[in-house]
Amino acid sequence: MRSLTGRLTGRARRLPGRPAPGEAAAEVADLRVVLGGRTVLDDVSLRVTAGEVLALVGPNGAGKSTLLSALAADLTPAAGTVRVDGRPVADWSPGELALRRSVLPQSAGLSFPFTVEEVVRMGRAPWVGTPAEDEDDPAVAAAMVTTEVAAFADRPFGALSGGERARTALARVLAQRTALLLLDEPTAALDLRHQELVLRVCRERAAAGDAVVVVLHDLGLAAAYADRTAVLHGGRIAADGPPDEVFGEELLSAVYRQPVEVLPHPRTGVPLVVPRRDGRGTEAPARLD
Repeated sequence: MRSLTGRLTGRARRLPGRPAPGEAAAEVADLRVVLGGRTVLDDVSLRVTAGEVLALVGPNGAGKSTLLSALAADLTPAAGTVRVDGRPVADWSPGELALRRSVLPQSAGLSFPFTVEEVVRMGRAPWVGTPAEDEDDPAVAAAMVTTEVAAFADRPFGALSGGERARTALARVLAQRTALLLLDEPTAALDLRHQELVLRVCRERAAAGDAVVVVLHDLGLAAAYADRTAVLHGGRIAADGPPDEVFGEELLSAVYRQPVEVLPHPRTGVPLVVPRRDGRGTEAPARLD
């Protein structure tokens, strides 16, 4: 029988290892999600591997955030399986799951006057009572430096700008130090400098062996920083692969119902996706059946 001390401290929990580069950190198979009587995702299969940045892109309502929530085990699918660290998510307790994946939602709100540092320190809660608890202070300090929030660590979270809140929320995720990071539109409230900072952090975490899944609306950021992109359309994955292979004019024009051009960057060769604006912009985009 698990001892009372073990239950209280968490030392009886199975602590995670680190998946090797290329191994699956999470995956969904034949996933179907129904919300409010509407099928939001249907027949979706996706593998998230350690050591890569996977960008989920697509128009509003395509199912990107829902897919991220399914990977996070924050919703129950109508059909299909979701696995994290090699096991179905139902096999993990909430505490065990929090040691294996960290989640950045689209918006972060708090009702109490926590300071920035206190919010970031919340990311260490899953490790209480484990040997990794000794890393709390350096993990919090490093996360705040990385996201450039250390200068206002003592300020109340509620007094921050939208961009400062977004970076503080990201710092909490980084302080959690899990092998799987699930980030929902982390650049939405940020200026140009901090958008680039966030995606550089994603690349650094992938280079260190983590698996990073990030929902993005900016196709330029996805092309520049993602190893793989999954393009969602109508609750299904229309394409999955490296950006320079997936970002084709015909596919993107059909998915976004907006004619686009895909051009190589003159210096890096990275695909640049821009709306087609010749004439009066009246071209009808192709349909994706």
